[in-house]
Amino acid sequence: MNVPSAKVAVVDSGVANLASVMAALQRVGSGAEITSDADHIRTAERVILPGVGAAAAAMQQLRRKGLVDVLRGLTQPVLGICLGMQLLFARSHEGKEGPVECLGLIPGDVEPLPASPEKPVPHMGWNQLSLRRPDHALLRGIGDGSFVYFVHSYAVPTTDAALATTEYGQTFASVVGFDNFFGCQFHPERSGKVGAQVLRNFLDL
Repeated sequence: MNVPSAKVAVVDSGVANLASVMAALQRVGSGAEITSDADHIRTAERVILPGVGAAAAAMQQLRRKGLVDVLRGLTQPVLGICLGMQLLFARSHEGKEGPVECLGLIPGDVEPLPASPEKPVPHMGWNQLSLRRPDHALLRGIGDGSFVYFVHSYAVPTTDAALATTEYGQTFASVVGFDNFFGCQFHPERSGKVGAQVLRNFLDL
């Protein structure tokens, strides 16, 4: 695919810093639109689901906007970023009310990161990727041990969907891929050249 011509829909979930994602896409030469319009999302060539904060609030916003079934039915490449990645999984175990039902597009649950004096939560700052699938197209040009930028308190344990992992109190999935659904626990829009390469790779899938 010619990256500049890619039609990219950035989902307006109501719980994301969309401006930084849009700026990062512009830097890699891709036009994109922020939208919560179901038809625009369905017909886009690529869909990006950003998110920050809590899964319960994000799922509530997606339900309010009528986007849950829309996202579940997508067949084009979809990239979840940070909370957006977590929403692709079955459940998120947050709060005292029990697990939050998420989109259920990738098998597995989201768990809280263990906190300790040495590893405070949230996990915030630069950390390394350990590539499990260095041959995967989403990781083209990304070196093992590359540093990317994280801000999160919950994570997905390593599953078969993990393309890369990161260590912070435990090993967790930092890049995932399952069918046409992909995710970065880190923020590619804040991760310099490595993050830009991941975005380019996604647009080229």
